[in-house]
Amino acid sequence: MPAKPTVKVAFVYDDTLDGWEGVAQQVKILGGWLSARGHKVSYFVGQSKTKQWQGGKVYSLSRNAKVIFNGNRMSIPMPANKQVIRRSLAEQKPDILHVQMPHSPYMAQRVVDEASANTAIAGTFHVYPANKKVVFGSRLLKLLYFRGLRKFDAISAVSTAARGFADSAFGLASTVIPNTVDVGSLRSSAANEPETVVFLGRLVERKGCRQLIEAFRLVHNALPEAKLLIGGTGPKRAELEKLVQKLGLSDVVEFKGFIDEDKKGDFLAGGAVACFPSLYGESFGIVLIEAMAAGTGAVIGGHNPGYRSVLGANPYLLFDPNNKQELADKILELLRDNKKRASVSKWQAEAIGQYDVNTVGPQIEQLYARAIAKSLESRHN
Repeated sequence: MPAKPTVKVAFVYDDTLDGWEGVAQQVKILGGWLSARGHKVSYFVGQSKTKQWQGGKVYSLSRNAKVIFNGNRMSIPMPANKQVIRRSLAEQKPDILHVQMPHSPYMAQRVVDEASANTAIAGTFHVYPANKKVVFGSRLLKLLYFRGLRKFDAISAVSTAARGFADSAFGLASTVIPNTVDVGSLRSSAANEPETVVFLGRLVERKGCRQLIEAFRLVHNALPEAKLLIGGTGPKRAELEKLVQKLGLSDVVEFKGFIDEDKKGDFLAGGAVACFPSLYGESFGIVLIEAMAAGTGAVIGGHNPGYRSVLGANPYLLFDPNNKQELADKILELLRDNKKRASVSKWQAEAIGQYDVNTVGPQIEQLYARAIAKSLESRHN
């Protein structure tokens, strides 16, 4: 049975809540879990058509403009109306705001600034920089917050990589609480297809799909029956399709397009190997734990700080995405060696529990408890 309502939580997120990518996914999973626990949850977000989620009201507080940041396509909020923010806060009277960081000084920080002195502030830091421009921009962002960061009572980061960046760029101390998935909803009964490799992600340069296709030509030369299924959409799709044709792989590489959320588990589980050769800018690796939860035969990832936070305990699963031969050899070994793949699968099944929402959710509750206790202490002092 759900716990008796104890905390009014308002998630604060500058981007839209209409999709299932990245941070929006995390907000939805945690919000749904907290609601099921009996907490009252609401959402203060950027431009969204969604009106409610898992019984919680969604407040669309700004218009947003689409930009590229840290190698990701996202939207940033235009200045939010302070009166609308005040009315929304007055309606919900949250005990705690949970801000997704780094955040905009023109929307999320305005929510923080307008919050009652009785409201605790917690944050989760999601970013690891893709390049020096992101580092420089983050330091400018810190200046725009002015004294706003002082209002935060507790901060978490999704990985040690994100924690390090929060410290170096913003001077924020944080504890690591990983991203999460609902393992039960992703677990699939679909069988791993022999000699099948799957990729799921945005078709952008950063995700490394070009490197995977180039390595897969070497895989195909050694194992002609091998297949590559590419799930996802993005601006590089046409370019990647031309590359497949140029390399003579049209019969063995298939672009599956956008994969609906309710079909994601079956798609990932269909792979004997799931390969994610991201090049840079990863703070974690949500797709890695999704594939692990779904039951993919073996999940391998590019050797970047975010993916290392997930797969680092089994470093065999990491590779240099720019080394085509290394990547091809790893895929071939896992496709051919059933015992090796079974060993990896066993490790994944044991490791995934730490990322399940029923494990991560209580850690978020503890984060809230620390923030509320610190806020009460500050008010008392």
